[in-house]
Amino acid sequence: MSTKYTVLVEAFAQRHFIKKFEKKYKQAWNITWRAMLEQWKRMDLLLTTSVAETIIDVENLKIIKTEFRVAGTKQSRKGSGNRCIVAVDKKTCVVNVLLVYHKDDLGHGHETAQWQKIIRDNYSQYQNLF
Repeated sequence: MSTKYTVLVEAFAQRHFIKKFEKKYKQAWNITWRAMLEQWKRMDLLLTTSVAETIIDVENLKIIKTEFRVAGTKQSRKGSGNRCIVAVDKKTCVVNVLLVYHKDDLGHGHETAQWQKIIRDNYSQYQNLF
């Protein structure tokens, strides 16, 4: 049996790229978003798949990168270029959604370096992890 996590969406994530997905995909985004929230609630199970990758694992905190595709599109999760970065507090069983983006949203350059910089610049509690 899997632990059930509480999922919290950070204001920064909501204000930035999530709004872009909402506007572009409308109802398909609503379906996709509900599915993503459900999978994060079962983070232990998600981590057993190739969809989620643990980037950092220190003490009670994990930084996880997941891939997703928007409902109704023909792209695969990996091929879509859509990613999420979440922080998982294993002690409190909380998943904080930090970023939801398409890799082109980050500009040019190394994708990992770009999202790590966004997290350092906007989430003081995680800035020392990268």
